[in-house]
Amino acid sequence: MSLWKFSPLFLKQSSNYRILFSVVLTFLFSLAQTILELIHLPYHLYDLYFAFLFIQPLAVGMIAYFIEEIYKSIQLRHQLLHTKRLEAVEQMGAAISHEIRNPLTAAIGFVQLLQMENISKENRVQYLSIIKKELKSAERVIQDYLTFSQPEIRLSETLFVHEELQQAIQLLQPTANRNSVQIVTIFLNDIIIKGDRQKFHQCLVNIMKNAIEAMPSGGVLTVELESNPTNVSILFSDTGAGMTSEQLEHLGEPYYSTKGTRGTGLGMMVVYSIVRAMNGTIHVESEVGVGTTFKFTFISLPTTLDKKEIIEETEKSFVMI
Repeated sequence: MSLWKFSPLFLKQSSNYRILFSVVLTFLFSLAQTILELIHLPYHLYDLYFAFLFIQPLAVGMIAYFIEEIYKSIQLRHQLLHTKRLEAVEQMGAAISHEIRNPLTAAIGFVQLLQMENISKENRVQYLSIIKKELKSAERVIQDYLTFSQPEIRLSETLFVHEELQQAIQLLQPTANRNSVQIVTIFLNDIIIKGDRQKFHQCLVNIMKNAIEAMPSGGVLTVELESNPTNVSILFSDTGAGMTSEQLEHLGEPYYSTKGTRGTGLGMMVVYSIVRAMNGTIHVESEVGVGTTFKFTFISLPTTLDKKEIIEETEKSFVMI
């Protein structure tokens, strides 16, 4: 019991010192026990106790060595995780500052132009529109970061999946037109899930925007709904450049982007975070030169009630909360 008081001092010593101390201490105890036993034992058992004198310290030394090695491995793992966290934070800060600095720099430039005395009304309206657009771009980066850092779903709303998809497609149709991308939809009616409408909408916009940007020379984006009695799947298939197996392995990791220096990976991180927070799963298939398919699977709700009744039930649940 008295040795326990010295454990803090013992743990501060080097690994080799702790192993040596354990072996020596065990040897001394074994020696004392052997000497006491030899007084009362016949001569032919002396060899047994001499073996005991050395085997026990050897066993303790081996055990102490393995414990120290395991402890070193744990410490190295903790250091590696800490280093990775610091690296992720550094990349995060660099990416966010880069993404926010660009629109802010542009906005500041146009604010300076607005301060000119001879500016026309037409140019003033144009500059204000550009400033608003750039500030919204910076706000979107911040929103993506907040969604990634706090992905939990706080609202449980009834979502008609085909309507949410149609709204996201309508929002992205101008972008698709600029990239000569045709959006094809294969929808089923009255597919219902539970989740946060705003975050689900953000997830749909991010994944389809990435798919459209993967086809700069034009192509086809197919959005399809599949369902069974328990699950609903949303498939996004593009005819873009596709991804390698190595790119697929890193997809969704902090600040990994297939766009190189043109992307931060925030959008895809947000997609993965939201889908997981809604208890969904993501499966990705891709082939270089052919395209990529993202498959989101969620738990579906029964559609025994009509749409009006479902909305009424949702409003009642919000009132109760």
